[in-house]
Amino acid sequence: MKYLFLSAFAAAAMATSACQQTPKAPSASQPAEDSIYRQIASIAAEAGGEVGVAALNFTTGDSLRYLDTMRYPMHSVFKFPIAMAILHQVDEGKLQLHQPVYINKSWLVPDTWSPLRDSFPNGDVNKPLSYLLGLMVSQSDNIACDILIDLAGGEAAINDYVHGLGVQHINIAANEAKMASSWDVQFTNWAYPSAIIQLLDILNKGTALTKTSNDFLWKIMIATTTGPKRIKGLLPPDVVVAHKTGTSGKRDGITSATNDAGIIFMPGGEKLAITVFVTNSKADEATREGVIAKITKLIYDRNLKQ
Repeated sequence: MKYLFLSAFAAAAMATSACQQTPKAPSASQPAEDSIYRQIASIAAEAGGEVGVAALNFTTGDSLRYLDTMRYPMHSVFKFPIAMAILHQVDEGKLQLHQPVYINKSWLVPDTWSPLRDSFPNGDVNKPLSYLLGLMVSQSDNIACDILIDLAGGEAAINDYVHGLGVQHINIAANEAKMASSWDVQFTNWAYPSAIIQLLDILNKGTALTKTSNDFLWKIMIATTTGPKRIKGLLPPDVVVAHKTGTSGKRDGITSATNDAGIIFMPGGEKLAITVFVTNSKADEATREGVIAKITKLIYDRNLKQ
């Protein structure tokens, strides 16, 4: 998979400021490895916005970064590092997976995605921490997310934990309720695509959590039901993917975030991590999701040929 490395020319084109909008096209004299860069650029153009990509083959160590130095709004992708932070506290003995968490009705606000609220509209129930983690990651439950952020000590505590893992190009500053309160707040929760790859690499290596917690996180990420047309969209149906999606609302015809990040279990035993962030897109949902699926399939196919 050596051609997944971008040439020095392409890397330089991407290592500009965070507000960079359009990559420079590789010159005709660049080697064949730049062809994947050109193909990604062509697919990304369909989104009518900005697209950031990072990928890492955990077996070979080969990697790719495309427009990676931009602060992309994560939306629910941030539930993956939130789950890591919660499970770290489980490993420390501060929390327990089986412990009951009281769900007060005051948490169960309307106008947000929440299977938890739909199942228990009156609240006043205790549910295990493991159940809330599963809802947050596998079903992207926004209310479960905010309950868990509060339980973990708030956004700053989670952000500090992630930075303490050595992942710097990420910021977690607002829960789901705060993001819903004002359009601009969503942009305070941002990451480079490569920062999410770093976290996925940590998950794969099992260096941050105990085996029990790590295995549990694998389980609920594999069980993800959201975004079936994104990373998984064009892959063979039997390919296992552990992933977390993120999706924003729309304003003035612009969708600020259509995201997916995860680990693909390749035939033959290799694992391929990929993050695709689509931001400020004018395209419809099918096109945005198709961009993620096409870029994923391109990188997946290149790996299969090695």
